[in-house]
Amino acid sequence: MILGIGVDIVLLPRIAALVKRRSGEKLARRILSPPEFKDWKRFQGIDDQHRVRFLAVRWAVKEAAYKALYPTVKPTWKELCYQGLNEAREKPSLLYQPHSSLSSKEIIRLHVSVSHDGDYTTAFVVIEGNFPT
Repeated sequence: MILGIGVDIVLLPRIAALVKRRSGEKLARRILSPPEFKDWKRFQGIDDQHRVRFLAVRWAVKEAAYKALYPTVKPTWKELCYQGLNEAREKPSLLYQPHSSLSSKEIIRLHVSVSHDGDYTTAFVVIEGNFPT
């Protein structure tokens, strides 16, 4: 059963302004899960545009996931972990890893799609589960 659907769109210059104003690392520590932060650190020394896009994708995915999960679950930034495509994965994945004792057993699957076009990044999330209606 579909529990929720969420969508978000992020303007890359907005994230670039946040990075410039707050420092990229401060923003990254605030919104990234530990595995995402580790990936983000690997991009040090690479052009800022790549790092801004990395943060923008995760921002959009997590906002879309929050919209899909709420009010059933109220995830924090760090409880959601997005992994993009790589050689080992055929499609992007999104994990919900709650820090609290709240159960996430009813959430079976999180589906995510991300798109980039110019200065925009969009994310679409669908949540499947077994919550009673």
